[in-house]
This record gives sequence, C-alpha cells and structure tokens, in this order.
Amino acid sequence: MWGGAPYPVIVIDRAGDVVETNDAARSLLLDRGAEEPTTGDLPRWLAEAHDRLKSAGTPSRASAGAAAGAVAGRTFEAHPSPTEGGDVVWWLVENTGLRLAEEALHSERERAALLAEVSGELLSSLNVDRCTEVTARMAAGHLADAAVIVAPAQGRRHALTYAQGEGDVTRAVLPVDARTVPGLAEALQGFPPVPTRWIDPEGLPEWAVPPGFDRTIGSVIVTPLPGHGMPAGVLILLRSSTHRAFTEGEELFARLFAARAGAALSAARLYAEQSSITATLLRELLPPRLERVHDVDYAGAYRASQDHERVGGDFYDVHPGAHATDETFVVLGDVAGKGLEAAVLTGKIRSVLHALLPLSGDHRQVLGLLNGALLNSHHTRFATLVLTSVRRCSEQVRLRLTSAGHLPPLIIREDGRVEEVATSGTLVGALPRIRTHSVDVTLAPGETCLLYTDGITEARGGPLGDQLFGEARLREALGECARMPAEAVVERVQMLAAQWLGSDRHDDMATLAITNPVGGHDPARVVDGYQDPRPRGRES
Repeated sequence: MWGGAPYPVIVIDRAGDVVETNDAARSLLLDRGAEEPTTGDLPRWLAEAHDRLKSAGTPSRASAGAAAGAVAGRTFEAHPSPTEGGDVVWWLVENTGLRLAEEALHSERERAALLAEVSGELLSSLNVDRCTEVTARMAAGHLADAAVIVAPAQGRRHALTYAQGEGDVTRAVLPVDARTVPGLAEALQGFPPVPTRWIDPEGLPEWAVPPGFDRTIGSVIVTPLPGHGMPAGVLILLRSSTHRAFTEGEELFARLFAARAGAALSAARLYAEQSSITATLLRELLPPRLERVHDVDYAGAYRASQDHERVGGDFYDVHPGAHATDETFVVLGDVAGKGLEAAVLTGKIRSVLHALLPLSGDHRQVLGLLNGALLNSHHTRFATLVLTSVRRCSEQVRLRLTSAGHLPPLIIREDGRVEEVATSGTLVGALPRIRTHSVDVTLAPGETCLLYTDGITEARGGPLGDQLFGEARLREALGECARMPAEAVVERVQMLAAQWLGSDRHDDMATLAITNPVGGHDPARVVDGYQDPRPRGRES
C-alpha cells in the first residue's frame, strides 16, 4: 500500500507494534537478511515520540507530534498521521542535507564573527607587543590548545610569544634553529604553509612548546603571518592528542586568521619604525632648552601655528662660547611658511649656522654664506634672522646685533624704558647680495634684550577678533618686565599674545630673551646639550 510513497513510511498500531512498512523504511531500519522491522528496530527517538503521542491522544494536525532524530548517520523529521483504524503512520522526511548546510552556515557565521573580533582587537592598537599578545591569546583561545608566535629574527635570536587556553601570555627571546620545525624556515620567508599532516608533533623542539604545556601534542599547524612585503612572523598552533587533529577546513581558517594578524602586526611594526624616525628627526628640529651661560640668562618660548604640531618655521639657538671671554652666538629666525616643510628648512639653516660657528664673530660673512647656501638649495623659501653675539664684561653684558630683514630687537632698560635696536638688513635666500647693519648694545644688570618673530606682533584677535597685537602693545607689556628674569619675560609675552588671540588662528610665535641678571656671576651651566667646556670655578 505504501510502496509508492516518496519517503520511508512506518505504521505503528495502538499497542506500539510495527504493523507495516514500505521498502524505503525497511532499507533504512533493517540489516540485510531481515524481512520486517519490529518495535525493537525503531530508533529510540521515534519510539519515544510514538509513546508521547499515545499519551496525548491522536494528533489533530499533521504537524502535531512531529519528532526528529538520526538513523544510520542520516537525520530525519518524523511526521505522524492517524488512520481510521487507530494506527499511526510515521512519515520519515530526510533533512540530512539541510542540517549539514545549516551547520556549515552556523560554522561560517562563527568564523566570520571571530575574524571580525580579531580585526577589531588587532586594529585597535598600533603597539607591536599588544598586537602580538592579542594574536597569541585569540589563536590559543579559538583555534587550538596553545599558540606560539615566532617573530622575525633579530640577529640569531627570535622573540617568542606563548599562549595556552585562557592562561597568561608569556614572552621569551631565544636562539632558534628554524630547521628543527618542518615548514618554519619557509614560513619565516613567507612561503605557503606546509600541510599539518607533514609535521610530526613528537619532533617539536622544546622552545616550540609553551612553558607549562604538559599535554601530549596531537597535531601542529605552522603558518606564516603575511605582512606588507615581508612576513610579520610565524604562527604555530598546537592541539593536544585528546582533541581531534586539525581538519583541512581548520587549516584554511587558520590561514585567514594569520592573514589578518600578520597585516595588523606589520602595520604596527611600520608605525613603530616611522614613529622612531620621526622622534629622532623631531629632536633636531625642536627648539633647545635654554639656561644661564657665562652669567647671562637666556630663555626661549615657542608656539607652533597649529596646536597639534611641535615644529614650524620659527627657530632659535644659543651656541655658548668655549670660554667666558668668548662670545656666545645667538640666533632667532623665521622661515617663510608653516608646518613641517618650513621646519625642515629651519633645520638646514640651523645646521649651516652651526657649521659657520668659527666665523660667528663676523655677522656679515655668516649671513652672506648662509644666503649663498639658501640660493643654491632647491628650497624656494626665504628667511629673516637676527644674529647676536653676547659677551660679559664685568657687570655689563655687551651685545652685537645684526638683523637680516627681521623685526628689530627690543631692549628693556632697568627703569622700564623700552628701546628699539636700530639694526637692519636684507633677508636671506632671496637676493644674490645682502645688506647688513650691526649695532652694539650694552645691558646693565636687570636689563633684557628681547628677540621675537612676527607671530607675536601680528597675532590677530582682541575684543572684535580683527586687531593685531602690534608693537605698541608689546612695548607696553615689556615696560612692566623691567628687572624680571629672562624666563618670566618670554612667558609673559607669550601669555599676552595667547590671550589676545583667543581661539583664533595664528602664525608660529617665538621669543628669546637675553638678560643680564641682577644677581651677578654664577658658575657656568649647560645649554640644551651644548656643554660648556670650562672647568667649573675657573671663571671669575
């Protein structure tokens, strides 16, 4: 009767006995040789479903009382259908393919979620150690029982990062012979991973096993961490013998995981290298820290045009004389432009002036040579400067100032008068010949010479936001700075300019004060790494 049914059919009576089956059901339930299935041949889940159906009564709907389970490695949904005689016809609808597809989809969703989590964790930091730790911890937690990350060699040693389960991540730097692990030497060069079946877990060297991992290793994966142009390291995954070996699908997923981890590690290493280079270059561009030299106080302050920048087109330097009787060479300048490009040119100008220190007594010659160097460079920018030679003579400090197209220095006398130094000249880097006019000035105790850039006087702000700070306000402010220390003078000027600006945009602002201190002679000090070679106490 049920021979033409498209599914296996089992008819069970009220007593729970199998009374009829079709060929598909017999083929499913019976071994070869048996003729008709009995109640004992029914899968347990189907027998239990029939018992529940008897207790609950005859189902009113075809879907009521349905059950599901496995038979001979295949899965079925069993749908009951009552007959007029009180028997129940169970239709077994196979859903093995659907179940496998759902399991595969669920697995892919879990892997996609894990890869998204890995990317989120790794891309949240550009710290190499942090990325390495996250990679090892997530690999051990999601892909294997333990993980080892082998970083590229530093000499003959490799940095190793170990993780197992939910435990702590440990690090070590050890000499590693890559030939002792099959595929490791190739992976460190970026070659495709060797199949896990080619790796004998018993042959692993001691360094390739995380400290404290005492389980028997059943299978191993060695896969490169691909970076930008070169491998970022190698990931070794270990699985104990109590777990199943890595499948081909798991090896493929491990490579996907390694691809994301390698990209993050490579980016972190590239960022670290760039940061180190930037920090090294920036140290040469930052303004120096100034203190007292040969009993003359120096103080400087600098503010870049952008708050997030530390360098710009303004600069200053103080080069102490070798002895107290020698002149200290001071320069403050302003390169046309802002930002890093202008800062690079200031670095070149500072280097040229440093090389010309033996000629620093002749300002005109120094400016002429600097002008020639700028005209012969590929830069199209020009610069303005003020050169100052400083020497203490008894209680007075004598200055010789030469302007190269720069704003005139201002002298703060002890009584509060503010005088302009009448030095003048042409800027450097624009014309084949320059003109200079030097002026000698004497500072009595308590008096200060202020060098500044146009970022101070041209600071635009005020009540309506459209007025320049101007030289008149600067003079008025300096008149209140008589007998102040050099550091206090530059801080006050910078503070007043900043208050005038408010939150408005501004140019680079640099100030440098040279002060004859009221206190008199003190032992010589150090100016930002320019060590005064005099033995302490020789000056008098």
